[in-house]
Amino acid sequence: MTRKIAIEVNENKKSIYRLTSHRRTITETDIVNFVNLVGLHEPPFIDMEWVKNELPETHNRRFAPAPFLISLGMGLVATSIMEVVEAITKKENLGPFHGMVGVEAKVKNPAYPGDTLKVDLEACVDRKTKRGQTLVDLKHVLKNQRNEVVVVFTEKVIFEPRN
Repeated sequence: MTRKIAIEVNENKKSIYRLTSHRRTITETDIVNFVNLVGLHEPPFIDMEWVKNELPETHNRRFAPAPFLISLGMGLVATSIMEVVEAITKKENLGPFHGMVGVEAKVKNPAYPGDTLKVDLEACVDRKTKRGQTLVDLKHVLKNQRNEVVVVFTEKVIFEPRN
């Protein structure tokens, strides 16, 4: 699925590449499968009696773990991320894409089974390294069906110098 990439220049004269992903409704099965796949065998994720009794009333049901939400956010933009990479590479005259070198995340709100999530992606060049590589920030803002921010995370990727 191709998404339209918007390019704008901010007040610091940096180009910002934006796109919005498709939406996906998460299910209890999604959460349970992820928890079992990665081994998050902690009471908040495997013991619903513990969740009901120990967590506040506003949060005492099955919820999605933060690593699940980050993975889902990356997946929602996966169908278009190479188009963003190509647009940045061309406009910023970058060398080959090398891969991810870091991620920083902040959870703002919980996500529950039945929530429908989407990602607003913003990408921009961060800086050049001493070795001439270029660091690019891919800021993912994961939102629910009420347009509330659930998780904000920035994936830092690196491009090799142009030959």
